[in-house]
Parts: sequence; C-alpha cells; structure tokens
Amino acid sequence: MYSIENFPKVILGFAAYSGTGKTTLIEKLIPLLVADGIRIGLIKHSHHDIEMDKPGKDSYRLRKAGACQVVLASPYRTIIFKEKLQHTEANLLEQLNCVDLNNLDLVLVEGFRDEKFAKIELHRPSLGKPLLYPNDPSIIAIAADQPLSTSLPTLNINDIEQIKVFVLQYLALKNSSVKGA
Repeated sequence: MYSIENFPKVILGFAAYSGTGKTTLIEKLIPLLVADGIRIGLIKHSHHDIEMDKPGKDSYRLRKAGACQVVLASPYRTIIFKEKLQHTEANLLEQLNCVDLNNLDLVLVEGFRDEKFAKIELHRPSLGKPLLYPNDPSIIAIAADQPLSTSLPTLNINDIEQIKVFVLQYLALKNSSVKGA
C-alpha cells in the first residue's frame, strides 16, 4: 500500500467550490492529454450516495445479497463495486490504492480539496467564493477567469491548451525528479 507522498504515479488535482466548472474543465482537458500520449486515471469525489448498478441486474442482486465487493467484468471494461461498512467520508489515499497503475502516467483528481496533494485551484471571482490557496500550501497554480494578484502561476480557466501545457510540464518535472532521486 502506498502513501500519497510515495505514490508511484503523478497525482494532480483540481480543487474548487461547487459550480466552478471542475468537471467541464477536466472533460475538455483529458482528450488533449490523451492526444499527447498520456494515459490517465481519474478519481472523482462525490458527497452524494452513488449508485451505478441497476435493480434487477445480477451484480445488483449479488451486492444486495451481502457481497461487500463485486467485480463485474466484460471484454470492454471492469467495474468494481465496494460497499463501505461504515459510511465515512471517502479519503483520497484509499481511492488511489484502488487504481490499477499498470497503464497510467497520470492520476487526475477532482475534488478532495481538503487533502494534501498537488492541486490546481479553479476560481471564478463572480461566484463570490474565497480563494483556497492562502490556506492550502498544496495548491501549485490557479486557473481563473480574471487576472489575480498572487505569486503562484496563474492560468486562464478558459484556455484549456494553456492548462494542458502546464499539466504536461508538471508531469515532466515530477517524472524527472523521480528518475533523478
């Protein structure tokens, strides 16, 4: 089992308040990174009760019968259902340790904004929310829709190409520091 600090793949998060556009940005960013040959895993945090299974399906029936883990496998994808015995907030490390690392270069994370790992903050001043970075030293850059006064690198939240370049540079930097260690 790994820790966030010694996780063998580069982890980069996107943190923001709800409604800032995290999912939309990541949805646009992923195809650009994939086109550059980057193999991406994604972990998305939700505060809601998620249910991907459907009543009546075999996997649903077996889970409801009491199986705490169900692996549904097909030629196209594998889905792993894990029931949490205690309804506690998900933690990032637990989710990272579920990821199959064999074919990944980068793990993108949406949410988990209060955990300590490298993140790009997304900020839209028009939403009236405070910046996260003054209280989170894990934030390495800010993507906003207006210029900001900060010592951190700032990106245009609407310029996906610029964000892609930043992510690729970060990935290269992290990979070179691992090889140089």
